[in-house]
Amino acid sequence: MDQHPENQNDQLGPEEGAVHTLEHVDLYLRVGQESSASDIHLAVNCKPTWRRFGTLEAIWLQADLLTAADTQRLADGFLNEAQKRILADRGDVDFAYETSIGRFRASVVRHRLGTDLVFRIINTSVRTMDDLGLPETLKRLTQYHNGLILVTGAVGSGKSTTLAAMVDYINKTRTDHIITLEDPIEYVVSSQNCHVTQREVHTHTKSFANALRGALREDPDIIMVGEMRDLETIQLAITASETGHLVLATLHTGTAARTLDRVLDVFPTDQRDQIRVMVSESLRGIVSQQLVPKADGQGRALALEILLRTEAVASCIRKGETYMLPGIMQTGGKMGMRLMDDSLVQLYKEGTITAEEAYMRSEQKSLMRTALMG
Repeated sequence: MDQHPENQNDQLGPEEGAVHTLEHVDLYLRVGQESSASDIHLAVNCKPTWRRFGTLEAIWLQADLLTAADTQRLADGFLNEAQKRILADRGDVDFAYETSIGRFRASVVRHRLGTDLVFRIINTSVRTMDDLGLPETLKRLTQYHNGLILVTGAVGSGKSTTLAAMVDYINKTRTDHIITLEDPIEYVVSSQNCHVTQREVHTHTKSFANALRGALREDPDIIMVGEMRDLETIQLAITASETGHLVLATLHTGTAARTLDRVLDVFPTDQRDQIRVMVSESLRGIVSQQLVPKADGQGRALALEILLRTEAVASCIRKGETYMLPGIMQTGGKMGMRLMDDSLVQLYKEGTITAEEAYMRSEQKSLMRTALMG
């Protein structure tokens, strides 16, 4: 089967009369890419679906439901033999899928009804920090020569895009060795002023922990860890940040305070005092983010919470008093710190998002209600 069918454009439009059960996953991916979708879902007993501006909806309302035979045929049409073996043995397979039309993060999973396919659409060009509207505060974070920077948020909140933009900025403004460890590699970063080495978990190394151990012997200056998933990876990342490396990593947490709780709680009780001291000294900043649907329905706006290391912040971490961090962040606005709720209020007052979105995504509901009514 043609891996990149270019001659079936007449099938791609969502207009009335289009063909909706397409012959190859590439055709669905092109539809999504051309319509600014972030994800494509091809699932048994469902219509072809996309996530667009944060909302999951059918690509074509009049489309037929995909059958188990349809999704199996689509999977067989783009998986290579090694991936098919992993799917058969493990029941799921995740990898970066690259075609003539772009790069995608693919996930194929077997379940009770058959086989489902999900694709995350990756922008082939890395967007700069200015393109994303990231504040100057984050550019200053990239100038450190050691320490730990964490970018956090839910799945699909743009963490990888923010990290890629920060790595791109470092790549242009410094002359260092950057190692990225990802599962899978999303953005391809070409060496500019820096030398960039990109490694993919399960392709070039067995795990994030193995890759981190190896990275420490490869003379890196900056290490980007796609996700800190377990105790060993978190421990190695903290150690690397203490030994003269700038480490950028992600976590699936919602606020700066919860991020620190998550990092500290993963360690055995008898190690936590030591880890609190290490983190209080090595932490440079935490960026927590959400992508919020815009009021006009045209895209999503970035809401940011930013915590920067100060002596007051370090003291809270050492003492295990992370509940005090929001107060410190609220008074640290001149330094560039901000709370998520303040970012949401600002977006609402600018008319970018609705009051309902701001309220539903806020941490302090009563204070948000008052701010929205003011």
